Amino acid sequence: MSEYRRQLAQSVASILLFCLISCPPVWAEAVTTAIASADLKRIFAGEAPASLTELRTMEQHQRQLCAKVVDCTVGIVIGSSHGSGVIISADGYVLTAAHVAGAPNRRANVILPNGKTVSGRSLGMYRTLDAGLMKIDSGGPWPFAELAKDGELKVGQWCLATGHPGGFEEGRSPVVRIGRVLLKDKFAITTDCTLVGGDSGGPLFDMEGRVIGINSRIGRFLTTNMHVPIAAYVESWERLVASEAWGNLPGRGPYLGVQGEPNATDAKISHVFPGGPAAKAGIRVGDVIVKFNSQSVSDFASLQTCVSDSQPGERATIELLRGSERVQLKLEIGERDR
Repeated sequence: MSEYRRQLAQSVASILLFCLISCPPVWAEAVTTAIASADLKRIFAGEAPASLTELRTMEQHQRQLCAKVVDCTVGIVIGSSHGSGVIISADGYVLTAAHVAGAPNRRANVILPNGKTVSGRSLGMYRTLDAGLMKIDSGGPWPFAELAKDGELKVGQWCLATGHPGGFEEGRSPVVRIGRVLLKDKFAITTDCTLVGGDSGGPLFDMEGRVIGINSRIGRFLTTNMHVPIAAYVESWERLVASEAWGNLPGRGPYLGVQGEPNATDAKISHVFPGGPAAKAGIRVGDVIVKFNSQSVSDFASLQTCVSDSQPGERATIELLRGSERVQLKLEIGERDR
């Protein structure tokens, strides 16, 4: 099969599968019989279904999967912001997007699929990758989803996104979108599972019902949808549970306004940009920065790391050496022009 025909077959399959899930089939018994013979694993790994029987078998599997994943998909309301999330433990830990949570230790309403609202709070967030963690205050055990293992995700595999597009609506269960993984790297998963406002923070599942990512944002087209890789949560779990917040939200670049001495082994400043945050705070050429907030700064690269883990608009305390004098300054992190 040519590449064009393969892509066409997969696109047609996506449309047919959406229709099959939206409309209850009259052939349910025949589908049940066909499940044993169809190679779902091969299809869900990225191959196009080769027959109507395989499409019907996919539909049956998807219907069963939807019932499972919808149970642990929640709506989230923090202040005037609406988003989604997914419960990933019996004691009520909830994965969401950092831009939904906003900041650590904020009170939140977590809306269960049956419409019941329980209280919770935001914990930590890795803003650069848009990863946020929350916790339901009490109760349980809660229905929860398993996390996929890092490295199992493949480009081309089928996936399923849930969430509350437009925000939670009474009487409407979490909405399901089916698609495929288009791209992946350590920063984002891209799929053609169409997302809109309110879906942010909702889960992206593989065909076994395991969470592979969290809905983050939309690209230039409705078929280009970005999700936070699950590894962002697993690798930063302790910091997230400890309610740490670091990094900057996608599209916002933190800016200090200094250059380092090229051959220096420390964070010695060789240039201060006029009008920048450093200049406004009083940092001078020749100063050696030794601390950024509570973190030690050993060289200019470590200073850059500290700044990149900050959010524009945040206040920072800078400690520096000016000759034999130790000076402490406060400044507001700026935002780099894009």
